Amino acid sequence: MERFASELSQAGMQRMASRVFVALLASEDGAMTSAELAERLQISPAAVSGAVRYLGQVDLVGREHVPGTRRERYVLHNHVWFETFTRRDQLLSRWGRMLREGAETLGPDTAAGHRVAETAEFFDFLHDEMARIMDRWREMKGAERG
Repeated sequence: MERFASELSQAGMQRMASRVFVALLASEDGAMTSAELAERLQISPAAVSGAVRYLGQVDLVGREHVPGTRRERYVLHNHVWFETFTRRDQLLSRWGRMLREGAETLGPDTAAGHRVAETAEFFDFLHDEMARIMDRWREMKGAERG
């Protein structure tokens, strides 16, 4: 799991956030308190706090109250990867739209306009392919349940 956390860090996620995310991912119920995370990862409560703040901002984890206590635990969102890629797909759509407008502003006969238009086409392609992939994933998971 440390290797996966390292890969996430190399891909751009904060190092401590990567470690906390992977600890939650590898936990039995996908949820842990700050104290449990600190103990498992041998890090300070402040490091846990900063990591979960980041993970919350990027919608990878949420918080829930631990019944009968004043503590909270941090919980992975259900279908975290599906939701993450769905949000990225929405981002690709927005970027494509903006880039098409930019290409029009720059002019189709300019090198800059052509470059920006090609980038928009690439994002449109990714958006279309991502939609097909997500549909196939839903179908596959539905077939497994049914």
